[in-house]
Amino acid sequence: MTELPFGPGALLVVAIYILSLLGIGWYAYSRRKENSLNDFFLGGREMGFLVLVLTLYATQYSGNTLFGFSGAAYREGLRFLVCVHFMTAIVIAYLIFAPRLHRLSRDHQFITPGDYVYHRFGSHALRIAVTLIMVYVLCNFTLAQMKTLGTAFAGISQGRIPMWVGVVGLALIMLVYESLGGMRSVAWTDVIQGGILMTGFVILLFLAFGQLGSLTEALNTLAAHPETRFKVEPPTAEGARTWLSFILMVGLGAAIYPQALQRIYAAKNSGALKRSLAAMGFMPLLTTVIAVSVGILMAAHYPDIDRLFLAETGEAVVPSETVLALLCREVMLASALGYWLVVFIFAAILAAVMSTADSALLSISSMITQDLYGQYVRPDATQEHLTRIGKILTWVLMVPITGLALGYEGTLIQLLKVKFDLLLQCVPAFYMGVHTTRLGARAVMTGLLAGSALAMGLNFAGDLGLADANHPKVWGIHSGVLGMTLNLVICFGAHAVSKKIQPSGQ
Repeated sequence: MTELPFGPGALLVVAIYILSLLGIGWYAYSRRKENSLNDFFLGGREMGFLVLVLTLYATQYSGNTLFGFSGAAYREGLRFLVCVHFMTAIVIAYLIFAPRLHRLSRDHQFITPGDYVYHRFGSHALRIAVTLIMVYVLCNFTLAQMKTLGTAFAGISQGRIPMWVGVVGLALIMLVYESLGGMRSVAWTDVIQGGILMTGFVILLFLAFGQLGSLTEALNTLAAHPETRFKVEPPTAEGARTWLSFILMVGLGAAIYPQALQRIYAAKNSGALKRSLAAMGFMPLLTTVIAVSVGILMAAHYPDIDRLFLAETGEAVVPSETVLALLCREVMLASALGYWLVVFIFAAILAAVMSTADSALLSISSMITQDLYGQYVRPDATQEHLTRIGKILTWVLMVPITGLALGYEGTLIQLLKVKFDLLLQCVPAFYMGVHTTRLGARAVMTGLLAGSALAMGLNFAGDLGLADANHPKVWGIHSGVLGMTLNLVICFGAHAVSKKIQPSGQ
C-alpha cells in the first residue's frame, strides 16, 4: 500500500545525486589549510551564517525526524503539536549558553565538548564521564540513522538492489567524502540537503492540500467521529505535564548534542552564530508544522491504516510512521510534477540521513581521538598523527554500526529510549558551568551520577514491566527529566553553599 512507484530513471537520479557528494568531499579536501584536528573536525572555524544555519538545521532535523513526527501526529493528533514547542525550545536553549561557549572555544581552541569540560572544571574523571556518555549517545544515534538508511534505500530501490549492498555502498560513499573533507564536507552537503528539504516539503504540503483537502476539513472530519475525536481535543492534566517534560527533555538535551556543540565552536564569529540562531527560530515552521499537518491530513483521509495493512499483509503491525510515504505515493500517482518532486525529496531525505549519520560519526571519532587517545594514550602525539587516527577511527567504527543496523529488528524507540535520559545529565556542566565559577567538579560529577542512576533505574523498571517500557514516566514526567531535576538540585545546592562560604574565605 505504501510502496512508492520509483522507476529505474528515478533510481538513476538518486544515484547521481548521492555520487555528487563525492565531488563535494573532493572540493572540501582541496580547501583544507592544514592537517590538524582544528581543520578536519571544525573546518578551520570558518562557518559563516548560511552554512552554519543550514548545518545546524541538518543537525536537529533529518528524514527520520520527518517520518517519525508525521507518524506521531497521525496517532496523537493535535497533541503532538508539542514537537513545534520542543524544537523551538532547542533554539532558546542555545541562547542560554552558546554565545559564551563560542567565545571560550575561540580563546582556548576547544575541539570537543570534553575540552570545555576539562578547561572549566579541571577534572579528568569528569571529562571522561561526559565523553563516554556522549560517545554512547551518538553511537545509538548513528545506529538509528543507519537503520533508517536501510529502510529508505529499500523503498527507493524497490528490491532491484539487495538492501545490504545499498547500505554498505552508501556507508562507503559517506566515509570517503567525510575522510576527504571532514567537517567541511559534512557542512557543505548539509547546505544542499537542507535547502532541498525545506523547499520540497513546502511544495509537497501544498500538493497535499490539493490532493486531500484543507486542514479545516481534516479537523472537522476527525472531530465528527468518536474514535478519532481525541486527536483534536485538548490534553489532560497529565498530558500537559508530559508536554512540559517533552519540551525540557528535547529542548535542553538536543542543544548539547556533541555535533551541535562543535558547530558552535566552528562558527566564524559571534555575529554569524547569533544570526544563525535567530534564523533557527523559524525552522520549526518549515519542518515540524508541515510534519504535523501531514499527520492530521492522513488521519482524516486514512483513519484505518492498521486495518488496511492487516488486510494486505495478514499481519497486525503499527504502520503510522509510513503516513508520509503514503502521502508521497498519492502525490506521485497524481501527476508527473508530483512524481519527480517526490523523487528529489526522497533523494534529499536519503542524503540527509547520511549527513546526520556522518555528522554524528565525525563527532564520535573526534571525542575518542582528542579526549581519550590524545589525552591518555599518546599525549605527545602530533596534530598530523591525531588527525590520521581520527580518520581511521571513522572507518573502524562504521563497520560494527552498519552490521548492527542491518541486523537490528527492534524499533527505533527501543533503540533510542535512553539517549536523552543520559544526555540530560550533562546539562549542569554546560548551562550552569559557562555562567558561574562557583560550581565545582565534585558537585557536577555527583549530580551526573545521581541523575543517571535515577533515570536508568526508571528505565530498568520499564524493562521489568513496572512502567511504560518505551517512555518511563512518573506523574507524566519522563525519567531523564526526573534524573536531571535531581542532578540540578545537587548542583544548585552546591552552588548556594559555595556562595555562602566564599565571602568568609576572602
